[in-house]
Amino acid sequence: MKINDLLVKDAMIMDLQATEKRPAIDEMVQKLYDTGRITDIAQFKEGILNREAQTSTGLGDGIAMPHAKNSAVKEATVLFAKSKNGVNYESLDGQPTYLFFMIAAPEGANDTHLQALAALSRQLINPDFVAKLKQASTPEEVQSLFAEAEKTREEEEKAEAEAETAPVKDESRPYVVAVTACPTGIAHTYMAEDALKKKAKELGIDIKVETNGSEGIKHRLTAEDIQRATAVIVAADKKVEMNRFDGKKLLNRPVSDGIRKTEELLNLAVEGKAPVYHAEGTDTAETKEEAKGSVGQEIYKNLMNGVSHMLPFVIAGGIMIALSFMIDQFIGVPSDQLSKLGNYNTVASHFNQIGGAAFGFMLPVLAGFIASSIADRPGLIVGFAAGALANTGGAGFLGALIGGFLAGYVIVFLKKLFKRLPKSLEGIKTILFYPFFGLLITGFLMLIVNVPMKIINDGLNGFLSGMSGTNAALLGVLLGGMMAVDLGGPVNKAAYVFGTGTLASTVASGGSVVMASVMAGGMVPPLAIFVATRLFKKKFDKSQVDAGLTNIVMGLSFVSEGAIPFAAADPLRAIPSFIVGSALAGGLVGAFEIKLLAPHGGIFVIPLVSQPILYLVFILIGSVVSGVIYGLLKKDIAK
Repeated sequence: MKINDLLVKDAMIMDLQATEKRPAIDEMVQKLYDTGRITDIAQFKEGILNREAQTSTGLGDGIAMPHAKNSAVKEATVLFAKSKNGVNYESLDGQPTYLFFMIAAPEGANDTHLQALAALSRQLINPDFVAKLKQASTPEEVQSLFAEAEKTREEEEKAEAEAETAPVKDESRPYVVAVTACPTGIAHTYMAEDALKKKAKELGIDIKVETNGSEGIKHRLTAEDIQRATAVIVAADKKVEMNRFDGKKLLNRPVSDGIRKTEELLNLAVEGKAPVYHAEGTDTAETKEEAKGSVGQEIYKNLMNGVSHMLPFVIAGGIMIALSFMIDQFIGVPSDQLSKLGNYNTVASHFNQIGGAAFGFMLPVLAGFIASSIADRPGLIVGFAAGALANTGGAGFLGALIGGFLAGYVIVFLKKLFKRLPKSLEGIKTILFYPFFGLLITGFLMLIVNVPMKIINDGLNGFLSGMSGTNAALLGVLLGGMMAVDLGGPVNKAAYVFGTGTLASTVASGGSVVMASVMAGGMVPPLAIFVATRLFKKKFDKSQVDAGLTNIVMGLSFVSEGAIPFAAADPLRAIPSFIVGSALAGGLVGAFEIKLLAPHGGIFVIPLVSQPILYLVFILIGSVVSGVIYGLLKKDIAK
């Protein structure tokens, strides 16, 4: 596939009108929709904004490459847009942006699409080519420039391939290896690759660059490459395989540095000024550059690793158990056998057994993957055991959470302890020493931890079981409001995790009031957007009004993130409005003690709610209140 197959003339904007970042994105996304390249404005725009939230795709030198890959894309497309006056796009160099390439990749983009997108990215590091693009005045000129550049590139790649197969290498030249990667693996990965290669050629440095892109790992570094290299450059915004670089001098930088600071990186590498990387996580001064963030960020990342792996077990298992209750209620259970509800009839018992098997993995998986995030694979078995001990010891969700962190840091301690073992014992550390001693230490520590955690867990379960009236309403207000604070961020996740943690102890009693409040609060923000865009149409542009229709589906499906584009565009008005409605819905659900047996699903699990009609009414009330407040606070679109 050629670049011009994606860079279609109909989807070009030769005179972009917007002068600010958000309106520019809106204008380009609308063009993609108008030309039939995407099917859902809100969904695609959400992908674009999520990528911008990680780091600006304004690369500097007047170029921006916003991109997203999701199911809203009907056909792989690159929209070219040109601004005469420049756009304040928050570029990395702080300068206006004049050329835009908005990449829309379908969720199942094939290799040919990805290769064409990679080729496009590589062209944009050539200043002569960029200068010609800025002078182009018609779509035909743009396509002609890319066709000519692509032909030149093919000739260069052929020459590079012949050079790589040459039997003799100049050992006198410095040799560096690099890895490039970005979250979507479409644009920045390949731009960084080409920028490093080009600058290395200018500086007389031999280089091999491994790309971790959407089309997989290309030009994988071999053990010989790494051994021979003076230093390693990792220019990546996502996790790459790092253990292979143990003991090598290594620079770990964002992928944008691979594009914009290539000379600095290469000079540091060949001059031996890079710190030594230690794969086993030592905290010496040399490895501080490899730190991934603050202590709080690390804890949150590790916790979310456990939660994300736990949720499928909770959701699938919880729904199966809930169905067993529904089946028994449908078939019928004698009044003197109600304690066996969910296990009385044969079919219900089978559902309950299957769901219970999945649900039983909840705490071990949570602890196992927290430990794995901290200590890699050696932490997995010890974390699983810690979660199982928390389960059998009655410590519950909180005990498993602490057990996961405990297991992870025990393995980190053992890695340091066994670091100086003879090389002959390296092979058995992972399969014998780490699991055995990790299990031994963590197991006995969990016996101690379980005692206070069981007391706390029993107290919490007792409080939740006896919760009614004012207490239930206040807790519902708190958790419902938390769901709207950051729409999928840490506060939202904290409320959701607390809600799912209550399910294990409440399934037998018909469900969790807490989980019902949490889900109601999370459904309100997208539904509030729908209400606001219907009642206050003059305060929203066409794309936002269209997005309101999408948000009703997201809200009913319990996908709070549908409201993110509106919250990001106007946080001071949108977020407080969402919090009020979500807190109201959560409080009403708590006050009327409505219970939910499933941890997710929105309207699709309404049959698993104790009072389904009332539940929907309370969500509707919260949504209308939020939507009206947001609509009243929002300024008119003309202003």
